[in-house]
Amino acid sequence: MNQHRRTFLKQAGALAAMPMLAPLISALGNSAQGKTKTILLRSGWQTVNIGDIAHTFGIMDLIKKYLPDVNVVLWPNELELGVDQMLLQKYPGLKIVNGGVDVVTGKPKTDELDQAFLTCDFMLHGSGNYHGPSNALPAWHKYTGKPFGIYGVTIDELDAPLKDLFSKASFVFCRETETLKYLRSLELPIPVQEFGLDATFAMELHNDAKANAYLQEAGLRKGEFICVIPRLRYTPYWQMRNQPPNANDSDRYAISLQHKEKDAAKMRAIMKRWITETGFKVLVCPEVTYQVQLGKETLVDPLPDDLKKMVVWRDQYWLTDEAASVYKQSRALVTFEPHSAIIAIMDKIPSIHLKQPTDTRKGQMFRDIGLGEWYFHIDETPASQVADTLMKIHHHYAGALAKIEKAHKVVRHSQRENFRLIKRALQQG
Repeated sequence: MNQHRRTFLKQAGALAAMPMLAPLISALGNSAQGKTKTILLRSGWQTVNIGDIAHTFGIMDLIKKYLPDVNVVLWPNELELGVDQMLLQKYPGLKIVNGGVDVVTGKPKTDELDQAFLTCDFMLHGSGNYHGPSNALPAWHKYTGKPFGIYGVTIDELDAPLKDLFSKASFVFCRETETLKYLRSLELPIPVQEFGLDATFAMELHNDAKANAYLQEAGLRKGEFICVIPRLRYTPYWQMRNQPPNANDSDRYAISLQHKEKDAAKMRAIMKRWITETGFKVLVCPEVTYQVQLGKETLVDPLPDDLKKMVVWRDQYWLTDEAASVYKQSRALVTFEPHSAIIAIMDKIPSIHLKQPTDTRKGQMFRDIGLGEWYFHIDETPASQVADTLMKIHHHYAGALAKIEKAHKVVRHSQRENFRLIKRALQQG
């Protein structure tokens, strides 16, 4: 019996008497007794972005489908705005632990997280841009020495410490082929280095009742409107958190302001073409909280009155379930943000993604699943070309849906193969 297990058995009785930890001990105890595997899932980066919320539901849906006998303990970076309750409602019995770690020793700073480190068998790092949020994987590896894997991430560049850490991984699945090409070029001794899409592609989460009430109030009819989503070149997190900007924030914000009107003007031109050619409406809506006001300021207010009356401005942030249910009643999406496009595509709604050059490699996902015709670099593409594509989708909708059906097959095949390898890694661990 190893030292961690002896410590667990000594402490479990006392800790189980603590109301906050008793349910966690009950679930995690199975792993210590050898009955089943327990994964510590690191996900839930933030709730100000419906795409980041989608990551967690997507990976949970994948685990539930392909690893039904595995227990999951979720260690989120942030769960606010009622997202924790959404998770517990969809996944009854899910254990959620909180806390930070000591960056030097890796030791968790809360008892509940310490017990999760002690009793979980494997850490799975969820989808996103890999940047080691809260030093989660380094802490897990340093403190426990147990196996870990990384699923559906984009990597910009790995420094020497991260190269060393990744070399210890059981697997790394890259959510687009540009990251996979970069990772393989490093020649790290990772047993499994493969393509594995963003977990959002697996998310099954809707709130039809809430969406229907909103659409009725907004005067939007199924199939007779498109959704458009604005974005600055860099997300102003400092502004969203009511903090003063640091030097890097200020530099990035200056870049955003430099391109703000140019990007918005292209989107307005696309909106105008849609309205004038179809007579259908436009819903300006957010993927991230700051985009509520950005949409009004840059996409709605500058329009002439004859166009403005055909545009609905979503005047408040929403959560992923409601957004998904609204998207699936639209005709199409045009978005600077990729995750709303993913959500809509998986509900068989055509979506055009406009990539800004300051964004990461993640937009490559659309080419990887066969939807490159709907993926544009905004600085290299005139608004007329995007509008032509939107109108082609509208006038040849059956063809657009056939493209999505083919993309779905790529997605499902990838997910099945990924989790076949993940299951094998868990068995070996």
